[in-house]
Amino acid sequence: MLILATTEREYPWGTLRSTHASKVKVILEEKELAYRVERLHPGDLWKKPAELLAKHPLGKVPYLQLADGACIFDSTVINEYLEDRYPHNALKPNRDWELAQMRMQETFADEAFLVGDLPKIWMPYWVKPESRDEALMEAGRAGLRARGLPYLESMIAGREYLCEDFSLADAPYMAVAMVLEVDGMVLAEFPACAAYFERLRARPSYRAISPKTSLEDSTGRG
Repeated sequence: MLILATTEREYPWGTLRSTHASKVKVILEEKELAYRVERLHPGDLWKKPAELLAKHPLGKVPYLQLADGACIFDSTVINEYLEDRYPHNALKPNRDWELAQMRMQETFADEAFLVGDLPKIWMPYWVKPESRDEALMEAGRAGLRARGLPYLESMIAGREYLCEDFSLADAPYMAVAMVLEVDGMVLAEFPACAAYFERLRARPSYRAISPKTSLEDSTGRG
């Protein structure tokens, strides 16, 4: 069975999860693969113990442990591996230009959202409300309004998904939809984005990363 290493914790305001690991988790669900979740303590990502570095040399999540014990790290690499190894329920286009478009869209989502402005919003939710840096959170929202959301609005307007059908390019935006569900950021300026995030939340795979799904109910697939 595949093992997905991640960080996930329950709070009164929802179940919080690693955004990059959530990007992988939805692909495991879309592929209907058997897997289980291995939850690391968030402190390990700072302390980087030897056992973590043996599986991910940067001491991060996610990494995916295969049946033979080998590990793959980096969410994009993992998802490409899953698509190549398990081609059923195909999640990438066949033609070269469309494949390039898919990869460009995924790269933008990773860099502008998941490692760009989104952590400024997401990480404060992992502490008590009175300890949150509200100015940092608002800076993250302002960053999304200035860069990520205008570009996404232009790409998704008039489309159901970024590459017509749901693909690997949409996976990081599942994690964005998760964060914004908790944050409640108003998207009135970006109606196509708002509708897109609602479509993503309506997919069955989203339940595995939804803030409304408990840890007990999101341990993997048998």
